[in-house]
Amino acid sequence: MDITLPLLILAIPLAMFLILGLFGMKMSHKLAGVLGCLGMGTVLVLSYYTAFTYFFSGAPEFINAANERLQYLVFDQTWLQFTDKLVIKLGFLLDPISAMMLVVITTISFMVHLYSMGYMRDHHGVYEHGFQRFYAFLSLFSFSMLGLVVAPNIFQMYIFWELVGASSYLLIGFYYTKASAVSASKKAFIVTRFADLGFLIGILVLSFYTGTFNFTELTSIPVEGMADVFQVNEGTAETVRSIFQNSAAPTFMGASVLTWALVLIFMGGMGKSAMMPLHIWLPDAMEGPTPVSALIHAATMVVAGVYLVARLFPLYLMEESALVIITVVGAITAFYAAMVACTQIDIKRVLAFSTISQIAFMMVSLGVARPEIHEGLGYMASMFHLFTHAMFKALLFLGAGALIHAIGSNDYTEMHGLRKYMPITHWTFLIGCLAIAGIIPFSGFFSKDEILSACAGYDWVAYLWMSLVAGMTAFYMFRLYFLIFWWKEHKVKEGHHAPHDQPWVMSLPLIILAAISCVAGFIPFGKLVSWNGISYDFMAHFDWSVAGVSLTIAVLGIALAWKMYCKENSLPQKFKNAVPALWDWCFHRFYWDELYMFITHRIIFGCICRPLAWFDRNIIDGTMDSFATVTNKASEAIKPLQSGQIQMYVWYYLVGALALGVITVLCLI
Repeated sequence: MDITLPLLILAIPLAMFLILGLFGMKMSHKLAGVLGCLGMGTVLVLSYYTAFTYFFSGAPEFINAANERLQYLVFDQTWLQFTDKLVIKLGFLLDPISAMMLVVITTISFMVHLYSMGYMRDHHGVYEHGFQRFYAFLSLFSFSMLGLVVAPNIFQMYIFWELVGASSYLLIGFYYTKASAVSASKKAFIVTRFADLGFLIGILVLSFYTGTFNFTELTSIPVEGMADVFQVNEGTAETVRSIFQNSAAPTFMGASVLTWALVLIFMGGMGKSAMMPLHIWLPDAMEGPTPVSALIHAATMVVAGVYLVARLFPLYLMEESALVIITVVGAITAFYAAMVACTQIDIKRVLAFSTISQIAFMMVSLGVARPEIHEGLGYMASMFHLFTHAMFKALLFLGAGALIHAIGSNDYTEMHGLRKYMPITHWTFLIGCLAIAGIIPFSGFFSKDEILSACAGYDWVAYLWMSLVAGMTAFYMFRLYFLIFWWKEHKVKEGHHAPHDQPWVMSLPLIILAAISCVAGFIPFGKLVSWNGISYDFMAHFDWSVAGVSLTIAVLGIALAWKMYCKENSLPQKFKNAVPALWDWCFHRFYWDELYMFITHRIIFGCICRPLAWFDRNIIDGTMDSFATVTNKASEAIKPLQSGQIQMYVWYYLVGALALGVITVLCLI
């Protein structure tokens, strides 16, 4: 493949960031928006062309004789070389999951760019202050995510990983005059920095023992029982398994170095993908503009952790304990987020916790993926759900933005009965809800069924647990849908215009994403994004016993939501009164924020930092101050010795000489 197109995919959003960031204030708002949209539209076309060429050209550099899709290194240039082994390169790697992510990132990013042309204006057509800056930050984020997913080595991924964190900080805190937005941006940045510290340590440990940063070398290794699946690179002197699992391999606290490295790397994924207990930043990140929520917290940034685990999945297969940790963390997070979403009244927070739950679904799917379970179906199912979820969750967030733009509030109690006023938003939002609930034939049904099939093959407890979460997903999403569009008639406040659908720049992305959510499930995804050359035929693995149960559970969840929320009634209040403690715990997010505030303010700041500050001010500074005080007093005391009077100098000399004579005599005696 020619190097030009891949380079342009990375260069154009970076150029847009620089142009809009440096010269945006000298151009009109509309021109800045048009430039941003044109730039991302061009990247969209180039990414689609690159992915299409990789998947369908049949070129020998992409497909081998066994019809297996290969990793293809478009370019790989040395950036920094410290030693023969410690070499940091920048490149562009094409393989099934990176090509798929190119499509996902550019599709969602372009829709957000287009949508923002309408969202970032008020009802009088006046653009918001900082509009050019907003588009510059969008371009920077897109550049960072694209650089992350095409990274051929883990160090390049880490560089762009941090750029993603920095650009998300800028976007979340876009309304910098708003205290809550500033607080949310700092919270997201600090929490993910703690996670990224673990990620960095894991990278250093892994690269120290393997002597490489390259994904190809790290993942092209034989795994016990998988000789026919994994291909070993020629010239590899020893495998990662032999390095980490020989008798001399170091251990720490009973676990191998490989286990610790993979768990620490997963810690970085936990932070970016908002897994418990590092999830607290994501709900507050809704303080950013709604298009930012759609871009960062629905389809791109939050799936970086899932992508990271998928990229290093052959290594994770070596360590059962690491996969078990991923499964348990994902399962607990999915259930927790679903419970909290059932009680929230801010529509963006409902979608935020829904995102946490769905990302956890993908993590569980990776955690239960095994070669002996449908040939590693969980890996493909996770990537499939990543793709479908990106489309319908972006649709839901952009739909929520249209509602907020029309009503002027995030609170669903200000809405109700909007289906008559906003038909386009109503129908597209309904499609998004049906997709995430897993109703056939919408895309979420197919990808979620694959995940549940993988869970069923792994363990029946995992299958029942995730089926329960799937039912809760259907319930809380249709609770949201009925409360917004049904419940009771919407009363237009006196002096206000009736709500209506938004202009075409906001409605068109909704229609396109809704259409994709309707047909994405029929894409032969398993034949494109496969694992180690394995081609998955959906119908060959389709199990109606699993699909039928999941579909029934989803329908029951929707039916319960319809019964409780379709028309105004007392059932929600009765349920709340029946379990007030549970409701309060769920509504307050199980008090995780309060726990973190207690730990940071009462324990860390109060019990640790305050005594240390006292010790620093009074003991350390006091000691230094006492040295200065003694020195000053001593200098004051000896000032008369420099009086300038000759007779005094003679007197001091004689006294000194006499004193020396006395001392000498005493010593001789």
